[in-house]
Amino acid sequence: MYDPIQDGIAKSTQNVSNNEAKPPGRYANLVHSYWELKTDNKLADDFCLHALPDACVNILFNQADTQIAGVTALRTEYELLNLGKEFNYCGIQFYPGVWQGDQKETADSFVGTPYRGKLPLIETSDKLVQCDFIDKQAIFTDLVDQLIERKLVAVNPVTEAILTNSDSILTVTDMADLTGMSPRQLQRTLKKSTGFSPHDFLKVIRLQQSFKQHYLDSYADQSHFIHSFRKITGYTPAEYYKKFDV
Repeated sequence: MYDPIQDGIAKSTQNVSNNEAKPPGRYANLVHSYWELKTDNKLADDFCLHALPDACVNILFNQADTQIAGVTALRTEYELLNLGKEFNYCGIQFYPGVWQGDQKETADSFVGTPYRGKLPLIETSDKLVQCDFIDKQAIFTDLVDQLIERKLVAVNPVTEAILTNSDSILTVTDMADLTGMSPRQLQRTLKKSTGFSPHDFLKVIRLQQSFKQHYLDSYADQSHFIHSFRKITGYTPAEYYKKFDV
């Protein structure tokens, strides 16, 4: 199944914990991971997270201020998030297409304001703040159950088919053929369920694949790979691997 990498943390970083855990098996095709990113001690300088697009949707909780929470997803280019000298975030990462809520309500930038929506995010955050990461996972699972019951999270057969067979998809036409849709149908379906056009969705999936396998499995040649990689991440592949843990 699709396995996007963690966001970029500079190799020189110290006193920052980045934890990730898999959800219960029954959520294997819904939730990629539960996660936590926090400082162990106050840092001397501001910490910047190099967030990479992966087409996933995250529910994010700010444990330093439990009023701040939200649903977030990056689009087709990286974002540099300055988290300051002290921070404590955690959340749930859903696979592409799984989130059934209004895509327009999904923030595509830093979540830094109190949550005003109808989801039980603040009460969930208040429970999470009392727990270590291991105990947080049961609370995450309870929230996923609530979202499933409210039909805000569900398996998406189209994106699941694409992600399961991504190794054999080289073009948007391949993607349409795999899902049994015309390119126009696929355009409407993907845009509604992910916010992405088929072309942009493929660009993001290819980028994530390039971290797990040889780039020629996903790109026509080295020049195409380097150009696409730089446009999405802001770095050449060599620069990225030198700066960040991968």
